Amino acid sequence: MAPPVEPLFHVVLFQPQIPNNTGNIGRTCMTTGCRLHLIHPLGFQMDEKAKRRAGLDYWQHVDCVEHADWEAYLRDARPTRLWLYTTASPRPHWEARFERGDHLLFGQENGGVPEWLHQWVDQCQGTGHRLGLPMRPLKEARSLNLATAAACGVYEALRQVSPAELPWDTP
Repeated sequence: MAPPVEPLFHVVLFQPQIPNNTGNIGRTCMTTGCRLHLIHPLGFQMDEKAKRRAGLDYWQHVDCVEHADWEAYLRDARPTRLWLYTTASPRPHWEARFERGDHLLFGQENGGVPEWLHQWVDQCQGTGHRLGLPMRPLKEARSLNLATAAACGVYEALRQVSPAELPWDTP
């Protein structure tokens, strides 16, 4: 049996609330060679019946790992480099220097990640590891959809990885 393929990147969802967003992010991970990490509690069910009802006929092809909580994620996934995507950061994500195997962390749709997690990132990764996606300064434009933000993050990270490292032919 061949050894498991290491993912290009790890997409980490902290307590996601909306199943459609998680499904779209799972599809992005599947098509780009990334591993999806779901940190509980989730705002929806992930049993087989719920997956069938949501039309996630591709889910068995998604490299997805569920973690009971943040501590379990740290213990099991052992991230060495992690980037927090947040509307609270003025640093655009293209200023980061991504490396294969990096973890891209996204918070809940209704409020991001708690303050203690911002502090954890600053202390353990450095203040430069909080990234934002630039947006116009309109109060109505408070954030992007979670699936859109995750796709932006993944594709910027992929852009920075040498094409020779990608496991598929690029145009």
